Amino acid sequence: MQKTEDIDLIVNHPKKAINKLALPIIISNLFIVLNNIIDGIWVAGLGSDPLAAVGFVTPLFLAFVGFANGLGAGANSLIARYIGAEDYKNAGNSAIHSMMLSIIVSIVATIVMLIFLKHILLSMGAGEIISQTLDYGYIVIGGVFSVFIPAMMAAIFRSQGEVKRASYPLMLTAIINMILDPIFIYVFGWGLQGAAFATVLAATLAMLPMIYWMFVKRDSFLEVKMSEYKTDFKIYKDILVVGIPASLEQFIISFVSILMNYWLTILSGTIAVAAYTATWRLISVGISPLIGIGVAALTVGGAAYGAKNLKNLKTSMNYAIKLGLISSIVICAVFFIFADPLSVIFSYSENGAILHARLIEAIRILCFFLVLMPLGAISGNIFQAMGKGGISLVFTILRAFILEIIFAWLFAFIFNLADIGVYIGLVCGMALGSVCGYIYINYYLKKHESYFNS
Repeated sequence: MQKTEDIDLIVNHPKKAINKLALPIIISNLFIVLNNIIDGIWVAGLGSDPLAAVGFVTPLFLAFVGFANGLGAGANSLIARYIGAEDYKNAGNSAIHSMMLSIIVSIVATIVMLIFLKHILLSMGAGEIISQTLDYGYIVIGGVFSVFIPAMMAAIFRSQGEVKRASYPLMLTAIINMILDPIFIYVFGWGLQGAAFATVLAATLAMLPMIYWMFVKRDSFLEVKMSEYKTDFKIYKDILVVGIPASLEQFIISFVSILMNYWLTILSGTIAVAAYTATWRLISVGISPLIGIGVAALTVGGAAYGAKNLKNLKTSMNYAIKLGLISSIVICAVFFIFADPLSVIFSYSENGAILHARLIEAIRILCFFLVLMPLGAISGNIFQAMGKGGISLVFTILRAFILEIIFAWLFAFIFNLADIGVYIGLVCGMALGSVCGYIYINYYLKKHESYFNS
């Protein structure tokens, strides 16, 4: 099996590879974020309660997305490491096992979540609007197969450098959903359920090209033939060593969001949850470039680690962090300056006007959440690239589960700053945790130089 141009780029030219891999991912992520924003705008037209209902379900849905992306990170890391070591047989076998894993997990996770959904939402504080929340939640959670399977196929494509095939279907998902939203919500009169149906149907339709490329056309560097599947538990273990910690990281982040929703409900009512939900859709714009850069660094770093090339690994990390800091600082500045007009898009309905002032405050504080995030996020991606998912998980726990929660509680309840305190606490926790992660990965690479020289 001969190297393709994409494989050569990943293995030998880390900066060029990150540029090539990151840009399509960033664009597709921005489409997804734009879709989320527009989705929120359409839902906001129904009133603040429907917007809050979406806010209660969103962390749960994002937990599924994170779980899927976490397993994808495990597959991406393992396949890239095998490619870097030029072990193409195991790289292909890992791709087959990854697909099987995504199918099994999507079925089991969906069934379990649907059984306990109502109890979870009630415990999150959605009692006042539980009917609307369930109307949206049952449909969205029931359709998460359209998240799990494409996420794994995208990871397999990315590991080979086929970033367009990994990214374009995500863009298609956003485009279809943006078209279907107003039709299902207002033309058909399905309201909040229409928004949920549009989300699931759009993702399902966009998944079809990926299925065609992988299982019908079969012109990728690695062939995925499910008929050749033979269980190898070592491969599953190697995927899960990175995949489970990466998934747990997303669960932790979702748990923090759920907890913040609960605290905001206690402190300021569902109007604060609506403001937080709307603001976070905007903050996701700033996170999107970082996700694309981080995924690119994971792929390139994984190949460098598999080839035992410390220079390329460090180049991947430092270049990705540099790009991430530039994008985060620029976007933070834009959000801070234009907070007032940005807030209008979520507060245009008659009963949504009360959101306006709350949104401006939230945007101008939470935009600083982005500034130092690249230090911690990219460090975590590099640990995942090396197959050290547990270390990445430890720093996510430190940053999100410990520091963000402690600071949010301190500012909100002890300093009596209410919802403003929650926002300040999240910013402080992210900043401190990210710096700690960056310091440690540099220490770790220096300590383990002997591995790369062996």
